[in-house]
Order: sequence, then structure tokens, then C-alpha cells
Amino acid sequence: MEWRKSSRSGSEGDCVELRQDLAALRDSKRPDAVLEVSRTAITRLIGQVK
Repeated sequence: MEWRKSSRSGSEGDCVELRQDLAALRDSKRPDAVLEVSRTAITRLIGQVK
């Protein structure tokens, strides 16, 4: 599965990545630590940070 990060993320690597299927998040510095979430939760999170 592919992971995406914001195009606004800097080159420092300090970002949160979103799995392409919108079912998980991870810290780019710790890619083995994956947080499984519902698509509803991700949609709400994205709506809140826009």
C-alpha cells in the first residue's frame, strides 16, 4: 500500500503520512508504527485541519 504526505511538508521528514486507502496514519520518522483508523475519522480530521 502506498503512503502519502502533504506537498507542504518540508524536507526535514517531520510529517504525518496517510495511507492511500485512508485507513492508517504513521509518523515519517517511525514508519513501522502504524495507527489504524476509520475512513470516517480521517475524513473528519482532514475537514478540521483545512
